[in-house]
Amino acid sequence: MKRIVKDPHTRRAEIISAAGELFRNQGYVHTSVESIIQKVGVAKGTFYYYFKSKEEILDAFVHSMVDQLCEEYQRIADNPALGVMDKVRHMLRGQSRIAEQESEWLDSLHRPENRELHERVNIAIVLKIAPVLAQVIEQGNQESVFQVENALETVQFLLAGSQFLLESGLFDWDRDEQQKRMHAMQVIIERSLGAKPGSFSFL
Repeated sequence: MKRIVKDPHTRRAEIISAAGELFRNQGYVHTSVESIIQKVGVAKGTFYYYFKSKEEILDAFVHSMVDQLCEEYQRIADNPALGVMDKVRHMLRGQSRIAEQESEWLDSLHRPENRELHERVNIAIVLKIAPVLAQVIEQGNQESVFQVENALETVQFLLAGSQFLLESGLFDWDRDEQQKRMHAMQVIIERSLGAKPGSFSFL
């Protein structure tokens, strides 16, 4: 049987995809390099040509996940036809759409065996998404919609707080408790950005 040779980008993407599927189904803790190799159907040497360890492929997978959201946010941030609040709404709609499409994945992040994966996703979101949001906040400063001195740092604090309290799965909030914290987050965002009260009531 003729050996199939694939270009490096395609092969690397296949390995990342296979690893991601295993992380979702059985958890990062219970996924071995050998199981990734078997799933994608490559030689051990091929795997180690692209990735030095399971930790390295974890980072690659996390960045591939977050980069999709980051690219969508960047397209919205760069759209000159949208005002600041329209950009914010479009970004949140995009996030909600991805959450619906990837609900099984998001649920798997909350399992104990995926805690390290979840932590790295949260870190990547703060590091990659915050600069894009800060770009929108700076536009809001120019349009007198917001009044923020340190846009990037402010967004990082808001993202980290919301990810930990509302998205981490560490707290077993009931629906009423979750709603109260969402309202508190709305007020915190408005005050942090110097926005008009009620301008983030759509959250």
